[in-house]
Amino acid sequence: MLRLYRKPNKGLVGVDISSTTVKLLELSVKNGRYWVESYAVMPLPENSVVEKSILNPEAVGDALERVVNLANPHTTNVAIAVPTSMVINKIIEMDADMSDEEREVQIRMDAEQYIPFPLDEVSLDFEVLPDRLANPNRVNVLLVATRTENVDTRVEVLELAGLTAKIAEVESYAMERAFSVFADTLPMGANTVGILDIGHTMTTLSVMQKGKIIYTREQVFGGRQLTQDVQSRYGLSFEEAGRAKKERTLPDDYDTEVLEPFLDAVVQQAARSLQFFFSSSQFNEIDHILLAGGNANIPGLAKLLQQKLGYRVTIANPFLQMGFSPQIDIKKIENDASSLMVACGLAMRSFD
Repeated sequence: MLRLYRKPNKGLVGVDISSTTVKLLELSVKNGRYWVESYAVMPLPENSVVEKSILNPEAVGDALERVVNLANPHTTNVAIAVPTSMVINKIIEMDADMSDEEREVQIRMDAEQYIPFPLDEVSLDFEVLPDRLANPNRVNVLLVATRTENVDTRVEVLELAGLTAKIAEVESYAMERAFSVFADTLPMGANTVGILDIGHTMTTLSVMQKGKIIYTREQVFGGRQLTQDVQSRYGLSFEEAGRAKKERTLPDDYDTEVLEPFLDAVVQQAARSLQFFFSSSQFNEIDHILLAGGNANIPGLAKLLQQKLGYRVTIANPFLQMGFSPQIDIKKIENDASSLMVACGLAMRSFD
């Protein structure tokens, strides 16, 4: 069983498998500062990964092999992310004086209360939380569980590329860790921060309160919609539409006829997600929105969200205070930064 919280070996690369790309990132620490040692991004064939599920392992393994050859990291040991939507989180109260072995036995005995799957189909782990309870003899324990197949499919595609999975971590925790390295660059008083991750097919709102994720909501909506709109409007294939969108070789009416309606739809999705958060919590506002994901850099999006929602909006960049090894293309990684949050958080597991 690959534990979701296994203590890392020193020296890990973060590998993030999304719907459209595989991303690899390797960090080091020099004089108390993070440095990017290697990184690469490689596109995936359409429908290799659909709604977080790997449907074409060979294509993903091939892309991983190419990304390794391109980045040339110092190690083949990897931290990989399991999608948050595939994970069950529960906080349970337990006796403070139990050993980890005793906790695991107890959790397995009580597993039916927490996990709606047969135990032999589940990978799980737990972490004692620092919360202070009224009873000093009790502690809160975070239980994390996912179907083992969700971990195994990711481990298998890594092995196809000659990589070894050492850690499987929940995607949202990797995002939280990446946020921690640049949280102090946000304006004073930005305690409640929404991270709006706009991917290819999914948009995720994660709300951070003082650096910890307190809310996550996924919606089936993303940059694929814009590509399909381009495809429909100009009679292109899906691949041609994606390329024209990326290279900005579209007709003059693209902005008004295609891009602006899509940006309006993003604003509506973001407003809806925020409303769900407000209605399900004690919060009625947030302090800041960070845009993440492969579509965060769409021209005009951050400005429109700020105007329509009334919150300060900036594009996430975990590398703001990092150094870069000579082989890193700084302009390229700055452009990719918003989509490297999860890979960055995973790479940081080397230094826990």
